[in-house]
Amino acid sequence: MAYHRVNFRVNGVDEQVDVPSNMSLLQMLREKLGLTGTKNGCSAGECGACTVLMDGEPVNSCMVLAVECGGKEIITVEGLIHAGRLDPIQESIIEEGGVQCGFCTPGVLMSARALLDRNPDPTEFEIRDALVGNLCRCTGYVRIVEAVKKAALKSSELATN
Repeated sequence: MAYHRVNFRVNGVDEQVDVPSNMSLLQMLREKLGLTGTKNGCSAGECGACTVLMDGEPVNSCMVLAVECGGKEIITVEGLIHAGRLDPIQESIIEEGGVQCGFCTPGVLMSARALLDRNPDPTEFEIRDALVGNLCRCTGYVRIVEAVKKAALKSSELATN
């Protein structure tokens, strides 16, 4: 098995990892870096539980090879916390009761963060569209959508203060 040295940034930290050719980004995050917040739901790019941001865009980390991450900026759910404070999307999903079993939550949070980064004032349709790749069996999405709306308000308040 061939190994490759990959240099990239994860949650603001420069990393250098030797990985086999067939290792996914998901496996590298969990097994090599100990970032277990990203979940393995389906291993087929269907459920969104493994969503992370790569250069600001949400990707299913189970479908991206680790060797493709060279020179990239990766943000995982662990990277949402800044200076010991939860991201507004994390606060809002808790406040709105958008978590039940929690398995989908890391991927939902990352998709929502990507949406709010590119569109700080999304419509409900835009929120639902951004979350279409994240399957949740428990909540029915209403509370998740409300949490994203609330996070958008919180983010705009933080930006103006």
